[in-house]
Amino acid sequence: MSNSDLDERVVVYTARSQLNDLHRVFTEMAGDLRASGELGWRLFVRNVNSRYRHTVLGYLWSFLPPIMTAGVFVLLHQSGYFAAGHTQVPYAVFVLTGLILWQAYADAVHAPLRLVQQSYSILTKVNFPREALILAGAYEVLFLSLLRLVSVAPALFYFGMSIPWTAVWFPFGLLALVAMGIALGLLITPVAVLYHDVGQALPFALHLWMFLTPVIYPASETKPGSLLMWLNPVSPVLVTTREWFLSGSPQYLAGFAVVSGLTLFALLAGWLLYRMALPVLIERMSA
Repeated sequence: MSNSDLDERVVVYTARSQLNDLHRVFTEMAGDLRASGELGWRLFVRNVNSRYRHTVLGYLWSFLPPIMTAGVFVLLHQSGYFAAGHTQVPYAVFVLTGLILWQAYADAVHAPLRLVQQSYSILTKVNFPREALILAGAYEVLFLSLLRLVSVAPALFYFGMSIPWTAVWFPFGLLALVAMGIALGLLITPVAVLYHDVGQALPFALHLWMFLTPVIYPASETKPGSLLMWLNPVSPVLVTTREWFLSGSPQYLAGFAVVSGLTLFALLAGWLLYRMALPVLIERMSA
């Protein structure tokens, strides 16, 4: 989108609720999403280039956290301090892939709030489709996730593993995880902008949530572990995506389908809330 396009955008604010004409609202949302493509890509490129600009290790910082964390759990597992249970593939590959997928979800949850906070000055001065921030966040999460997956290749080679044909479905699982995270991020962003306690508590909550998800251990098929599996919406999506990529025998396809369908509604609801709340938040930011 060119600067002239941004300058020509005219927004009319009225006291009438946008929910009174949902057809018009959804039409505008679709139009703004289409118009956000180029700007979203430019913001993504800018964010990625600036992410590690002043670091010595550069993009290695994308690989190091999951590799080092996986190494800790592998050592604990081998020494007997942590009994992860039986896994269909070598535990090192299992836990590394799980951590990368979880990081994709966690990054997606953080993305909307992080980009809104980083774009305070632009939001208060420039009128542009706000969906560009969502797209930029999604692009960045997907790019970093695919980059981290490169670290799985040496582990696969070391253990003599080959990727099953079901890996062709892996991108759909990754997209579902990212969409789920962005949906939650959009829902909490308005509250987090007004009350910074939410942003402070979010990393801790996600860290705790990870231990309630079959990331570093296999999904339990007996109660109460199986009940936790079904109550946690991230579990069937993450487990199925990992099984598509590693073992080729997904066991929770029904749960994956249900959660993915609900994610679409949550994403739409979060997007609608984001659009309705952002003008108020911008007014608060500029006050």
